[in-house]
Amino acid sequence: MKVSKGTKLFALGVLLVVIDQIIKILVKTNMQIGEHFNVIGNWFQIFFIENEGMAFGMKFGGMAGKFCLSLFRIILFGLLFWWILSLSRKSVTPDGGKALLPDGKTPVVPTGVLVGLTLIAAGAMGNLIDCLFYGLIFDYAPFMFGRVVDMLYFPLIDTVWPTWMPFVGGERFLFFAPIFNFADSCVTVGAIYLLIFQYSFFMREDAPRTKDKNAAAE
Repeated sequence: MKVSKGTKLFALGVLLVVIDQIIKILVKTNMQIGEHFNVIGNWFQIFFIENEGMAFGMKFGGMAGKFCLSLFRIILFGLLFWWILSLSRKSVTPDGGKALLPDGKTPVVPTGVLVGLTLIAAGAMGNLIDCLFYGLIFDYAPFMFGRVVDMLYFPLIDTVWPTWMPFVGGERFLFFAPIFNFADSCVTVGAIYLLIFQYSFFMREDAPRTKDKNAAAE
């Protein structure tokens, strides 16, 4: 039995959300806030914190901001889910084949676009689950006011500026300071992949049109 593209995308999204939640539950139930340990040297650590705001530890406007952020995540996920479903339907013909543009070669909706959007939607859902339910599950906050579990920490460069440097001499320099989670990674990777894929796709489509214009000019 042939599995539809929509089913494959749904399975990918569910898998990513499950991985995200397994990691978070393991960290949440086995570590104390602020506890950490090295995975690879000092530059890759599991560092348990809880984030009340946006991705990478950013915050937004207290309790009212937290409510608006949770509501925004619900709306965002709903829109992404609807968009992916709509594009998935456009990407296939009524008989189940790949829908192509009039040139007979280019897909109407490239699979890469759908995969990128699915990564973003899965990441949004992973953090949305924390916001909506973790407060109730772990008995510390009402519905929609849970905290997002973060744990991935990559302090790739941790040093001190030379004393002779103006303004920052002698101060600590830390690169990459944010602590994030698997869901944040899905959103970031999906967005970057989507941008790169769209760029290469449109550049490829522009090539024949440019050639046609040059031919017409001759």
